[in-house]
Amino acid sequence: MDRNSQEYQLMRDKALAQLRSGESLTGKDGAFGPLLKEFLEAALDGEMSSHLDESERQIGNKRNGRGSKRVKTMAGEIEIVTPQDRHSSFNPEILKKRETILADNLSSKIISLYGMGMSLRDISTHIEEMYDVEISHNTLSEIIDRIVPKVKEWQSRPLENMYTILWLDAMHYKVKDGGRTESRAVYNVLAINKDGRKELIGMYVSESEGANFWLSVLTDLKARGMKDVLIACIDNLTGFAEAISTIFPHVIIQSCIVHQIRNSLKYVASKDQKEFMSDLKTIYQAPTLDLAELNFDKLQDKWGKKYPVVMDSWKRNWDKLTSYFAYDEQIRKLIYTTNAVEGFHRQVRKVTKTKGVFPNDMALMKLIYLAVINISKKWTQPLHNINNSSKVYHHSN
Repeated sequence: MDRNSQEYQLMRDKALAQLRSGESLTGKDGAFGPLLKEFLEAALDGEMSSHLDESERQIGNKRNGRGSKRVKTMAGEIEIVTPQDRHSSFNPEILKKRETILADNLSSKIISLYGMGMSLRDISTHIEEMYDVEISHNTLSEIIDRIVPKVKEWQSRPLENMYTILWLDAMHYKVKDGGRTESRAVYNVLAINKDGRKELIGMYVSESEGANFWLSVLTDLKARGMKDVLIACIDNLTGFAEAISTIFPHVIIQSCIVHQIRNSLKYVASKDQKEFMSDLKTIYQAPTLDLAELNFDKLQDKWGKKYPVVMDSWKRNWDKLTSYFAYDEQIRKLIYTTNAVEGFHRQVRKVTKTKGVFPNDMALMKLIYLAVINISKKWTQPLHNINNSSKVYHHSN
C-alpha cells in the first residue's frame, strides 16, 4: 500500500470512528476536512489535465508547478494545493480563481441564515461555532450581495396574463438615506392565479404610501404581462380604487370591511361601540345583499342622527364594501378583508423585526426577498373552490 492509500485509509477510519461515536465530522478536528481537501485537489488536477489539451500544448502551455490557497468550507478552513499552468489560462470550475469560500455550501448557508433575520454578527458567531471558520462582516456582506441580481430579476419577471384575486397593501420601515433616517413604504401585491395558487407578484419601495404610487405599481404589473384581474381587495386609501380601475377597467373592487369598521369606531363613543358593532354585524354577515341593505337602513334609522359621518362613509363606499355578496361563501371569506396580505406581512415582520433601521433600500429589499422565498415554500397547495366558481370568472369569458 503506497503512502497516499495509507493516508486515505487513515482518514476513512477516522471518519467512521467519529460517525459511530457521534462526534462532528466538520470543524477543526473533523475528519471531513481532509477528505474534502483530497477530493478538491484531485478534481483540480483532473480539470488541469482537461485544460491542457492538444491545442494548449501546441501553443506551449503546460503545467508550471503548484500554488496553495486557504478555503473556508463547512468542514472548517482547509489549505488546498492548486495546479498552475505556464500561461495562467487555467480557470477551474470546482474552485474558481480568487474564490476563498466554497460557494455551494457555506455561502448558501450564510444567505439562508440572513434570510431568517439573523444579523451579520450573529451569523459570524454561528458559523465559527459550527464550522470553526472565521468570516469577516465585509465578506459576509459580499456573499449576501450576490442575491442582488436575483432580487432585480425576480421583481421584473414576466407575469401570467390573468389573476383571479389581488390583495394590495403596504408595509412601513425605516431606512438610512444620506445620513438621515427616512420612512419607506414597501408595496406588496399578493395574488391568486387561475390555478388557485398564491404568489407575491409585486414588491416595490417608495417614500410613502399613496394612490399615485399604486398607479405606477399597477402600470408595472400590466407591462410585465398581466392583462386582467377579476377582484382587487384593498384598504380605504383615498383614490386607490380609481387608480386600479384606470389600469384594469373591468376589475371588481372589494374594500376591506375590517378597515371600514376600524375607521367607523373612531367616531363612535366608547359607551355605544359594543351595541353599534352588534348592529354592524347584521350587515356584513348577512347571507344576501338584499338583507344587508335592509339591515343598513335599520342602522341608519337608529344611528344616523348621532353619527352622520360614519353613516355617510358607509353610504359613499357601499358598492365597494359589498362586492363580496356576489360570490359564494368560500370566495367571500377570501375577499371581504385584506387579511391574506396582512397575514403575509406578519410573517415578513417576524424576519425583519431585528432590524431597527436598514442601511439602504436594497438592504431592505434583500431581506424581504429572502423572507418571501422562505414563506412561499409553504404555498404549495391551491386554494379550493377558486377554479370551480363560475362567478369568479364571469367577466373573463
